[in-house]
Amino acid sequence: MVMKAPVADARNGSVVDRLVGIDLARGLAVFGMYAAHLGPDPGEGGLVGFLMELTHGRPSALFAVLAGFSILLITGRKAPKSGIAGRQAIARVAIRALVLLALGSILGCLGTQVEVILEYYGICFLLVLPLHRLSAYQLGLIAAATALVLPQVRSSLLSVAPNLLDPVFNLMVNGYYPAVTWVPFLIAGMAIARLNLNTLAAHWRLGLAGVALAVLGHGGSLLALSSRALTETSLWWSDVDGAFEPSKSSFIVKSSWIAAPHSETTLSIVGSTGCAMIILAACMLAVDALPRLRKLVWPIIAVGSMSLTAYVLHIAGIAYLMKINIFKDESLSTLFGFVVVISTFAVLWLRVFQRGPMEVLMGRVADLARHIR
Repeated sequence: MVMKAPVADARNGSVVDRLVGIDLARGLAVFGMYAAHLGPDPGEGGLVGFLMELTHGRPSALFAVLAGFSILLITGRKAPKSGIAGRQAIARVAIRALVLLALGSILGCLGTQVEVILEYYGICFLLVLPLHRLSAYQLGLIAAATALVLPQVRSSLLSVAPNLLDPVFNLMVNGYYPAVTWVPFLIAGMAIARLNLNTLAAHWRLGLAGVALAVLGHGGSLLALSSRALTETSLWWSDVDGAFEPSKSSFIVKSSWIAAPHSETTLSIVGSTGCAMIILAACMLAVDALPRLRKLVWPIIAVGSMSLTAYVLHIAGIAYLMKINIFKDESLSTLFGFVVVISTFAVLWLRVFQRGPMEVLMGRVADLARHIR
């Protein structure tokens, strides 16, 4: 069985079971984003550079998949909620989306160099919400179809209006996490949430499916680039070379076949989804097979259980350190410091409270949906 940690609901004190493996995966995603924002430049090379390159794009994709999973935790995972409960659940997701849009806009005004993802997530929540009643099979088909079609739609839109500065167009098409090519991650997460994940066999199937997708995405990119004599870069998995920038003359030729993070191609989406599934399955298998591991990785699980708080704190922390002129260049020491401070905060906070501060605030705002009848 999947190990679960009881967490009291902030409103009525009832116990809500959380999948520990999900929180572990979410915590790893948070720390992966920390590494992308605070760690050394992957271009430095070596083992550290390689590990830092792995954190480019993949943690945010994992987080998006888990966001899709969370949507069904609200609207009904095994079966969609119906009646008043169903309408209230839909409203809760919509309210959360609006809060993410507002919060992302605020964090974006702090002047950090971090591309804040929350606004894009908010848009994605609204786009995928109508799919919450579909089966795992239907959601899987839609995830595959959107991964195949939407990158081509985005490319067409960019070719028509490459410099359009409309904020909605930016969030949907031209931003750092364009919603049009990130909704497949959330839909994939929704499909996974619909599955019965209560057995080890299910975890293994999820992991093996992830391996297949990762090989299809990144391996397919490698083969495609090799056949076109474009192997001078590592664009089948890495963005260190930066060779897929639109300013490059060969962008149109390469863009359909690369799988580098943030290239927003079909192969990139497929490969990153596969990597997310592998990590999620590994976390579930680990907490099942090694019960004592839960204590060892409790700080990561704690951060994962308050991932919004952890994300907001690291953006605010960067902004504050920049303001007082003591923010150092990205380095392992900076990354390590943020990880230790946020982990310690999360562990100590959960000794007293049941949920993170931002999660409590989000829950109270979303609870306005109780008035819907």
